[in-house]
Amino acid sequence: MNNLKLITAQQKLAFCLVSVSPIRNDANDKSEIISQLVFGEPIEVISFGEPWINIRTILDGYEGFVDIKHLLPLTEKEFKKWLNHFIYQHELTNVVQTPWGNQLISRGSLISSESTFKIGDFDFFQRTTEKSVNKNLVNCAKDLLNVPYLWGGKSVFGIDCSGFAQLIFRLFEFNLPRDAYQQAEIGELVEFKDSKSGDIAFFTNANGKIIHVGIIIENSHIIHASGRVRIDQLTESGILNLDYDKETHKLHFIKRILS
Repeated sequence: MNNLKLITAQQKLAFCLVSVSPIRNDANDKSEIISQLVFGEPIEVISFGEPWINIRTILDGYEGFVDIKHLLPLTEKEFKKWLNHFIYQHELTNVVQTPWGNQLISRGSLISSESTFKIGDFDFFQRTTEKSVNKNLVNCAKDLLNVPYLWGGKSVFGIDCSGFAQLIFRLFEFNLPRDAYQQAEIGELVEFKDSKSGDIAFFTNANGKIIHVGIIIENSHIIHASGRVRIDQLTESGILNLDYDKETHKLHFIKRILS
């Protein structure tokens, strides 16, 4: 078994060793979860602390506090090697054999195309390396139907609206920013009548602030995380919740990310 040791004050690079680790706004268990790390995700240390460490994610530049016990250190050489080697897990869930035992991980985790792989000085074995190559973006999104809404979540164990969009697009080699208002700055504007499956719709509150995002699917419907990942009707004015027959979100605009 590899020797697991906590990060020290001198170490500035690391990766997430658990299935999902909450990123909190402050160094406190009661603090709001603003995002999450998933297995294998690399971070840089902003400032050292124990048990809370202030980090910045490499993939989307998010900053916050995580439990130091959820991280393992990487040297700069190991860090660069992992950045050049990882792929995103396409399977909804997978089991990885780790130095600390078997671990269930979520779609979107960072793994290898090989069954046996290393992250830094740590050895891993995964039961499957199959990619969902036969699935298009919309079908991958539908796989997450009924996953519960979780503010700051970005895994099949709980997800928010922008985490949902980010996860799905990562599977198709496009790394969206983390928050909906940031995602809204990407892509080409599309008129409602010209929208198609795979486009992204953004929604605003009464003050005009972008607060919600979803992925357009066939027949003028949208799949989005609201209470749970669900499918509703998309109209020119917004989202019509099919359970309650009421408009829940006001449409701002539609963007096309992938042609």
